[in-house]
Amino acid sequence: MRLCSFPFRPSDVIRDRFTIKVMNDPLIIAGRSFRSRLIVGTGKYKSFQETARALEASGADMVTVAVRRVNLDRSKESLLDYLDPKKYFLLPNTAGCYTADEAVRAARLGREVGLSDWVKLEVIGDQATLYPDVQATLEATRTLVSEGFTVLPYTSDDIVFARRLIDAGAAAVMPLGAPIGSGMGIQNQAHIRILREMISAVPLIVDAGVGTASDAAIAMELGADAVLMNTGIAAAQDPVLMAEAMKHGVMAGRQAYLSGRMPKKLYATASSPLEGVVR
Repeated sequence: MRLCSFPFRPSDVIRDRFTIKVMNDPLIIAGRSFRSRLIVGTGKYKSFQETARALEASGADMVTVAVRRVNLDRSKESLLDYLDPKKYFLLPNTAGCYTADEAVRAARLGREVGLSDWVKLEVIGDQATLYPDVQATLEATRTLVSEGFTVLPYTSDDIVFARRLIDAGAAAVMPLGAPIGSGMGIQNQAHIRILREMISAVPLIVDAGVGTASDAAIAMELGADAVLMNTGIAAAQDPVLMAEAMKHGVMAGRQAYLSGRMPKKLYATASSPLEGVVR
């Protein structure tokens, strides 16, 4: 007797269990819950249509929007036409700002046009490396927090400044893994580990440097709560396929971190025990 009208596959059970685990392990930022631990930027794609397809494939539910680089008044076709606010949480960012004042003005503009009172805060200190100006970032964080913003600052991997940002009211700490847009992968693994061990009050989000899915997995295996990326997807030969790969990389890295990897050993250990071997 046939019990169901569709073929049963063991992989369906595995997928269902995996989905349940993901749903029971949300990313929490400032009291808000997100299903995905992958946050995706919206710049550098070939078209708005490609952007939309990549975002869909990534599974992300938070996406960043550069306030200074998007048509906010909708007088012509805009990226915002392709971002459903019911589906995606829009996170304005202050990309392209080189002073605290510029960044604060950009954040205020994003709120005034109705994007959000959350902001991914970027204050660049060096044009060649796009490293953050951490002092200006700290100043802007204090100002924006005092004005009611939820601030997610892009910063260095310096634990001292990370603590100062938290004390200033930052809702997350977002250290770079490598220079923005470099695709070099996580170049500062020891520093990320230190940040993970010492930061528990807010999420730790690796921002910048990811070039492929294995980089995303490594960031998550190091204990990051989430990964934010843009160029690693947008600059791929097939951005939509890479977006899906990044989704799985983040999920795999998170599961590996929660599982607890085996200890590394210098010498071999037999996979099959020698006890009970028939001789």
